[in-house]
Amino acid sequence: MLKDFATSIIRTLRQDGFQAHLVGGCVRDLLLGREPKDYDVATNATPDEVMGIFPETYAVGAQFGVVLVPAPDGGAASDVSAAASSKSHAVEVATFRSDISYSDGRHPDEVCFSRDPREDVARRDFTINGMLLDPVNGEVLDYVGGRHDLEAGIIRTIGDPGQRFGEDKLRMLRAVRFAARFGYTIEAGTFAAIQETAQQIQVVSRERVRDELTRMLTEGNARRAFLLLDESGLLKQVLPEISAMKGVEQPPEFHPEGDVFVHTLLLLDNLPNPCPLTLAWGALLHDVGKPPTFRVAPDRIRFDSHVEVGVKMAEEICRRLRFSNDDTAQILALVDNHMRFGHATRMKESTLKKFLRMPAFEEHLALHRADCLGSHRNLATYEFVQQKRAEIPPEKMRPSPLVTGDDLIAEGYVPGPKFREILSAVEDAQLEGRLPSRDAALDFVRREFPA
Repeated sequence: MLKDFATSIIRTLRQDGFQAHLVGGCVRDLLLGREPKDYDVATNATPDEVMGIFPETYAVGAQFGVVLVPAPDGGAASDVSAAASSKSHAVEVATFRSDISYSDGRHPDEVCFSRDPREDVARRDFTINGMLLDPVNGEVLDYVGGRHDLEAGIIRTIGDPGQRFGEDKLRMLRAVRFAARFGYTIEAGTFAAIQETAQQIQVVSRERVRDELTRMLTEGNARRAFLLLDESGLLKQVLPEISAMKGVEQPPEFHPEGDVFVHTLLLLDNLPNPCPLTLAWGALLHDVGKPPTFRVAPDRIRFDSHVEVGVKMAEEICRRLRFSNDDTAQILALVDNHMRFGHATRMKESTLKKFLRMPAFEEHLALHRADCLGSHRNLATYEFVQQKRAEIPPEKMRPSPLVTGDDLIAEGYVPGPKFREILSAVEDAQLEGRLPSRDAALDFVRREFPA
């Protein structure tokens, strides 16, 4: 258990004459009765002293006083990057310090190691993350009022909020995430500082912004997170395409809940928890093409080609936020296919089977369910698709091909673009149950596609 390992590190440091406590988010989570994802230790031992005590330590940020101690059962990391990526099997040990200026809005220009834990917690972000805990006797050292704010449900910066956000602009997004995750209120002065500083989020790397937004989408309470992003002014800065959904009306017969923004946030409320990253982003972006395609026709409000437009917009967003190619492909597939469920009950058997066997279809189905619950709440199509998936055996959903390219060559066909058309037609007929054998399939080819 990682907590036991962190406690053993603290005991060892103390035996060597150093101060050492648990610090940060793990203390917050333990006081809330939650199991922390990771454990951090703060100490007055310098990085060199920590590495001297623990030979397997990796100096992942020694210039800032941070080293990583891998747990004995966590496996030996082969290099620094591997050690840093395996934090769930390691404990971060950081030297007490104070930070001196932040020119880049992220890293301190200079750090000064300290012997006083008060100086260390004073430079941290929020009061609920600024407490120290002795895991041996359970004593909490709270120099910043974190315990009060934890009990009152308040997100408050340690010290001046303008200074804290000036040091690291990403803290603005973190304030929103913590408030949404725990159902807390952001203290008035802290929130005002976010509103005043929101435009400066642009200096933060896109990867860091992406990761914070992903956590908001996947940790639960995504709807509240995006309402806070909007109210704080951050949404317009990090995802202007989502902000543009506000006030875009929809036909009430299909969307009695309200505009595109309201619908999207209601949809997020109905995502599974935990939620895959790609499903969460696909849900957020599924109607991103509606604002630019909005028009009022004589019969009703329309969004012509909003799926095609939305796919292009979603691709630009994914590239901007530097998603991996695989994640981008799945997010775009979710946006591209979300309207196809409306035709599911009328699809040909072959079309339906191909639809149901799409990669990661569980995510498409989950998005459709959340889409329905975020609007008309009619799950008839969802239930139809579920029934079909249960009824059709795998060998009927994806049968072995009756005819191959080699068979076509043997029949005298010349390889070329026509092959795909022929093989696709054979597969469709096979999926619809019209071709029971290879001989029947070859007869079909000779009849429908004479050489």
